[in-house]
Amino acid sequence: MGGHGGEGGAGEGGQLFPTTGSAGGGGEGPCQNLECSVVECDGEAKTTVSGVVYDPAGRVPLYNVTVYIPNAPLSPIADGATCETCAANLSGDPIAATLTDTEGHFVLEDVPVGENIPLVIQVGKWRREFVLPSVEACVDTPTVDHEVRLPRNQAEGHIPLIALTTGGFDPLECLVRKMGIDDAEFTSEGGSGRIHLFHGREGGERFADTLNGGAAFTPANNLWDTLDGLMRYDVVLLACEGEQFPETKPPAALQAMHDYASAGGRIFASHWHNIWMEFGPTPWPELADWDFQSDPLEPFTSHIDTSFPKGAALSDWLVNVEASQTPGEIQVLDPQHSILTVNDQLTTRWAYSEAPHDPGVQYFTYNTPLIKADGTPEEPENQCGRVVYTDIHVSSGDYPGDSYPFPQGCITNELSAQEKVLMFMLFDLSACVTSDDEPPPPPQIEIQ
Repeated sequence: MGGHGGEGGAGEGGQLFPTTGSAGGGGEGPCQNLECSVVECDGEAKTTVSGVVYDPAGRVPLYNVTVYIPNAPLSPIADGATCETCAANLSGDPIAATLTDTEGHFVLEDVPVGENIPLVIQVGKWRREFVLPSVEACVDTPTVDHEVRLPRNQAEGHIPLIALTTGGFDPLECLVRKMGIDDAEFTSEGGSGRIHLFHGREGGERFADTLNGGAAFTPANNLWDTLDGLMRYDVVLLACEGEQFPETKPPAALQAMHDYASAGGRIFASHWHNIWMEFGPTPWPELADWDFQSDPLEPFTSHIDTSFPKGAALSDWLVNVEASQTPGEIQVLDPQHSILTVNDQLTTRWAYSEAPHDPGVQYFTYNTPLIKADGTPEEPENQCGRVVYTDIHVSSGDYPGDSYPFPQGCITNELSAQEKVLMFMLFDLSACVTSDDEPPPPPQIEIQ
């Protein structure tokens, strides 16, 4: 059975991309590099590579991850918000590519035959490269189970640069850690890690003495007060602070957050961070009918909206990862209620409640920019940013707040059902932006 080696082997010194010759089964005309090792098979046989892609911890299979064979060395991934298309997201001139399904499974077809074949997994700016020791012609080469996973650290691959603001009511930083990210990747602003922690109201404000020397987190205002502060980051994660605290989010900050998303930034806003939308620039206040009520009683059932392709995929995925016993439903701990309805002309509803609970929305997303400079709706193909808002807390048994320096408050190891929903949304947030009205488009490849 075939397997894979470590990350980063492909393309080093050029040894994996050495040849030019006549086209094989993959196309017409002169071939380049690994294209020359694609063979024609008899009948319906194909040369394939298959497997399952997991989160950095190697435990949870992931949906909509691109898996591909590059035909050239990979280009570095730049940090910071950028407006780019899905096609520009992949480097290395892919010659075979596919997406994982709701079981995290993939099958790559027409794979080059030979030894030391590079394999790349990527979702947004999460990227890791492997080397397949050998691929045999006209049969399937399965990868080693639980080893094809996203990187835990920078030595394994590329992790997006993420700013995370803490809050006293949602230990979002513990979820990111539980996904498998090494502690060394959590640093304060300006540190060498990929997860920069900022101090939000009532949230964690420093590291434990054993990590980064107990350094203090930069106040969240330093992140969101200016567009320049935000644009350095690929993704911004905002943990629930327990209230809106408008005094810490002045009009200039509201404008900066709006402009960051419109320029290609990705924002995950937890409960009470609706302030960015409710009081943000036009048309963000029109996104939802905000309706703050007391916390609903448990048990609380949230329904997955399966009326669009990725909503249906989320429903299936939750069953596959054992987060849902009933397709289309998830049980929520510590439920909140701040949204009555959403504007379906501007947003996509992912999760909602209905009788016997009060009607409400637990998850919605929207792509940005929403409008052009003249105030007319922006075309979907020109949208490159994305925002997720949720009324679901992590609620994992971990301890948020300033009494527990990071990571001392992170005491649980297993992902709860609603943490798995959050993780799905985080990776969906990272992926290249496409319209939610259509299934994720297959990766584009070009064969000579």
